[in-house]
Amino acid sequence: MKRILVTGGNGLVGSQFVGEQYAYFSSKDCDLRNVTQTENLFKDDWDAIIHCAAKVGGLGGNMNFKGEFFYDNIMMNTNVIESARKFGVKNLVAFLSTCIFPAEVEYPLTEKKIQLGPPHTSNDAYAYAKRMADVQIRAYREQYGLNYKCVIPTNIYGPHDNFDIENGHVVPSLIHKCYIAKETNTPLTIWGSGKPLREFIFSKDVAQLTEWVLDNYTEDEPIILSTSEEISIKEVVEMIMELMNFKGEVKWDDTKPDGQFRKPSDNSKIKHYLPDFKFTPLYEGLKETIQWFENNYINIRK
Repeated sequence: MKRILVTGGNGLVGSQFVGEQYAYFSSKDCDLRNVTQTENLFKDDWDAIIHCAAKVGGLGGNMNFKGEFFYDNIMMNTNVIESARKFGVKNLVAFLSTCIFPAEVEYPLTEKKIQLGPPHTSNDAYAYAKRMADVQIRAYREQYGLNYKCVIPTNIYGPHDNFDIENGHVVPSLIHKCYIAKETNTPLTIWGSGKPLREFIFSKDVAQLTEWVLDNYTEDEPIILSTSEEISIKEVVEMIMELMNFKGEVKWDDTKPDGQFRKPSDNSKIKHYLPDFKFTPLYEGLKETIQWFENNYINIRK
């Protein structure tokens, strides 16, 4: 049986890999920013690595902690990829993000457009650190002949996310805000205008697609994991309100930034390989996420 190490194993995506072949490690088990700790973890005999661990956050986190986001991510990625090579791991998948793409680029986003310009200033430090994982992996493929590759998921949501209101991603922070507004009978206040468009993908779908990539994808360039279906933040808020039975007032704080208005992606490559894959509808995914959130509220990251 294969032995597959999952970094970020208790997180949003890492927790969705299910089976006896997986071993899950989190920051409590190993500080991947530390080369010695990372090498000690990788000295074991692993057939493959799924590298999900990252320092992540929403718009607020990316804008307020650029130094931390850059350092933590570039150190984690560098140590993981090099340790995997050093200890003979033949197969690895690393997670990137659509924020790595240039702010000024012709849409839709494709795998060939990553390096065509600077990323958006709101998350440029995180984006550059993530881009370097792609650069490192391409170099290792060329020099060492390793079957390492990157996936680029769009906005992932699901159980086990970080529901921090200030620094979490858009869906978990909205769910938590709605929960508090309902509990305290106060208005639901949301950053921005609600007009920006995003593409969301359920964490279970990401895990299933990544398992296929690990075993089957051999191209040099990364592969986008996306539904390629855009929806406005306002529509997402309305779904969350309905699912959480929130009847209170909604306030849009347009003094706060919207971030990029849209960044549609082209999922034709993954659809070419897996034409019959069925993505979880957003409403159903949100329902499952909210149920998990409410059932685990005491212990969730928030």
